[in-house]
Amino acid sequence: MMEGINAKYVSQKISKTRWRPVSSSSLQQPDIFATGSWDNEDNKISIWSIGENGISGLDDEFEGDPQLVCEHKHNGDVLDLQFLDQDRIVTASSTGAVIIFRHHHNSQTLSVSQLWERAHHYPCDNAPCTGIVCNSPEIVTVGEDGRIILFRADQEGVLRTIENADSSTIHDVTFLRTTEILTVNSIGQLKIWDFRQQGNEPSQILSLTGDRVPLHCVDRHPNQQHIVATGGQDGMLCIWDVRQGNMPFSLMEAHSAEMWEVHFHPSNPDHLFSCSEDGSLLHWETSSNSDTPSFLQGGRNTSIVSRSAIAPAGGNQSLISSWLTGDSSKGRLETTHMLPSQTLSVNSLDVLGQCLVCGTDGEAIYVNRRVPI
Repeated sequence: MMEGINAKYVSQKISKTRWRPVSSSSLQQPDIFATGSWDNEDNKISIWSIGENGISGLDDEFEGDPQLVCEHKHNGDVLDLQFLDQDRIVTASSTGAVIIFRHHHNSQTLSVSQLWERAHHYPCDNAPCTGIVCNSPEIVTVGEDGRIILFRADQEGVLRTIENADSSTIHDVTFLRTTEILTVNSIGQLKIWDFRQQGNEPSQILSLTGDRVPLHCVDRHPNQQHIVATGGQDGMLCIWDVRQGNMPFSLMEAHSAEMWEVHFHPSNPDHLFSCSEDGSLLHWETSSNSDTPSFLQGGRNTSIVSRSAIAPAGGNQSLISSWLTGDSSKGRLETTHMLPSQTLSVNSLDVLGQCLVCGTDGEAIYVNRRVPI
């Protein structure tokens, strides 16, 4: 087993893993995470602790092994899971439902606090809800039915529905800014939507030319809202600058099968993580000899196609993200495998502080508390 990694076998395929947020003012490392399962007879959402003062396990448990705090049955596969705040978790179900669970810290129990039963649907059938993004109290969901729905926690109805946002499946969604979201779909398109506009049309569409490779995941750079990373069926990692053109800024060979999730490190975005059907979890790191580190120079295991960066007119060089620095002589990109080699899909990952958690079809949860950030 790789140093610093705890593996926990949980007798269910894990579809989603997410750290509970820690307050930005505190320097503490996260110690609670949630998981969702899929493709099991009975699916559930579970809360786990890795805290020193967490629920103490049996004597033969390794220190730092995740301990189950509480769990709750979940109707349908958990297709996405996000913390709305310290106490509430929103899930996307294969039944089309959107569910808010509340974690009661005193009694260490979970209960359903809100349910939108068939939020996503076809005329005569359920349509899986495929993705969620939260900016409390707002929740945006996307689905196989091509709908985008805006909810507000504590309000029963739906704030806004963009009915035919897509003729194909929307797989994931992220906020670009408070009124703007970006979706990725099964024909390789990124679409930007502005909730201030009344219509049902995207304000911008970007896509990979040629192959309409399904995109499965997207994440926005935490400090620079115009930079997003996507991954999809071909395992390639794409970096996009949504201000410039409709093409990805760079393409990197990442995985040999579908990439299920991609995440920038929330406080150190020169680091990025991706996981795949091929059983691997990669840590991408840019390093540099100059003031502007470059993310576009080929490191180990990567081959890169990029176009040269165009600095914004009169733009301050130091503000140009390391992901968009085209001058490859100035830096390099390194990729590191974060898991012992295994064959079953790594479906989900989350990283916060120095802690990484991921879940697999091998019915395992892996926690690494010493990620080199």
